Amino acid sequence: MTDTTLKQAALDFLQMTAAGQVEQAFERYAGPQFRHHNPYFASDAASIKAGMLENAARFSDMLFEVQRAIADGAMVAVHSRARMTPDGLDVAIVHILRFEEGRIAEMWDIGQAQPDPMPNERGMF
Repeated sequence: MTDTTLKQAALDFLQMTAAGQVEQAFERYAGPQFRHHNPYFASDAASIKAGMLENAARFSDMLFEVQRAIADGAMVAVHSRARMTPDGLDVAIVHILRFEEGRIAEMWDIGQAQPDPMPNERGMF
């Protein structure tokens, strides 16, 4: 698969999970040996899916906007903005996804909440 195809798969997966379509996203894009590195959940697909479903239910009005994405071979990095509630502060998130045979095999995610006040006049995005 091309870098462009994998990048689009990563974007679709992240946008679907942010919108609460977690089961559908995993069916469509996750590989059979999917694992992740979020330190708050066990590394298996079922654990992170449960966390994503809980997050979607808790923050049903969450804003998720992809800012940029970079693909390099089997790896895709996505920098996004998330706002859990309409009046909440932004969170910068970076997801790194590794693909095998066109499916997501491994995922890392790192988030940083916007400080208030924010000394950096250029912002996080």
